[in-house]
Amino acid sequence: MNIIIAGCGQVGQVLAEQLCQDEHDVTVIDENSEAVQRVVYAADARGVIGNAASLNIQMEAGVDSADLLIAVTDADEVNLLCCLIAKKSGGCQTIARVRNPVYHQEIHHFKEDLGLSMVINPELTAAMEISRLFRFPSAIDIDTFANGRIELLRFHLQPGNPLCAKKIKDLPELSRCEVLICIVERQGQTLIPDGDMELQEGDTISIVASPANASRFFRMIGIETNQVKNTMLIGGGKVAFYLARRLIEMGIQVKIVEKDRASCELLSDLLPKATIIYGDGRDESLLAEEGLARVEGFAALTNQDEENVMMSLYAKHMSRAKIITKVDQDTYHAIIGSLDIGSLIYPKHITAETIIQYVRAMQNSIDSNVQSLYRLVDGKAEALEFIIHKQSELTDVPLQELKLRDDLLVCAIYRKRKTIIPKGQDCLRVGDSVVVITTSTGELKDLRDILKKTQAAG
Repeated sequence: MNIIIAGCGQVGQVLAEQLCQDEHDVTVIDENSEAVQRVVYAADARGVIGNAASLNIQMEAGVDSADLLIAVTDADEVNLLCCLIAKKSGGCQTIARVRNPVYHQEIHHFKEDLGLSMVINPELTAAMEISRLFRFPSAIDIDTFANGRIELLRFHLQPGNPLCAKKIKDLPELSRCEVLICIVERQGQTLIPDGDMELQEGDTISIVASPANASRFFRMIGIETNQVKNTMLIGGGKVAFYLARRLIEMGIQVKIVEKDRASCELLSDLLPKATIIYGDGRDESLLAEEGLARVEGFAALTNQDEENVMMSLYAKHMSRAKIITKVDQDTYHAIIGSLDIGSLIYPKHITAETIIQYVRAMQNSIDSNVQSLYRLVDGKAEALEFIIHKQSELTDVPLQELKLRDDLLVCAIYRKRKTIIPKGQDCLRVGDSVVVITTSTGELKDLRDILKKTQAAG
């Protein structure tokens, strides 16, 4: 497809790299020539320097023949205007990043009146992901499929865990519930395991299960599953606002520490059930006074990555809280990921994943389509949910008889309100939601891509 990306910030660059990798023709637009050159070099895309909200600039970028325009500049209003111009002049589909909470209640009007295909709010999406982690604090990451009826949970195997030294094929007997271990991270490797793999202390594993079975599984292996009762959020920005509102709805106490007085006053008006503290989250005495040692959930949500990391390290030292750290830049990603400071949330990555999921869905055949897509383990693996719309060579054939690729696993099937962890004799059927994990990122655009190429070609 021909895709135009307005905005060459970090999200624009991630999108350009991934979409070029998926073999799309990508053109990026930005007024900053250095930013355009950086993205063009990193992604092998075409670049246009100028105001993306200008019709002339969009025409230079080829909007009249584009299939999709994605507006991810730093200004919501510019993004909306870019999409309006593209829709009127080129007739292509449009996606806008809109972040301001003021616009949140009006999103459906934007979509209808401006003809937007998608509106994405990174801060709201990040807040929803954080709230799921506070609901299930033992997990590092939680992704959901089939409208929340299937969960993918990632966690560490600590010393003494009963899964250590156990083979994966013995898991059903040990846990007595339907779960599937689909990824094992070990010594820098990302592995899709078979039944004979023996789990080891220090492994990070990902499981697929229904929410009920996931909770039962964690209880069986002695890991706490209850949601936190109280939280401390450092930073009172957009993510904190959306998160606090969601946590209050879940019955969780919320305390926000924010160093800007005007922001505190605004948050007090918007969140009357939250406790708003005017102060600096780096102040150790303030954190102690406000009960850091007793909180069950802690999230560092300022706009400074370094501050977030340091505050999370301090909170890990001073409390037993579930710790979540918001990270905006990729600069020190490898180092931050090695610090063991709980769950890391990258709003920009969440934005890129959601948009790439939509692009994949645009490409799908009438047989099946991508419903959800998550990049896992720093982009080394992907989890995709497909909906089967019609009969094909995949349907009504036992999985053990299909010649599946070696780099993937069919993890779960959702059928008629039931979650199935598939075995060799199970079949795929029309109407199923199917969850697939693969280490060949960017290659599954249709469910038929799970077959080895020799069978898929036949």
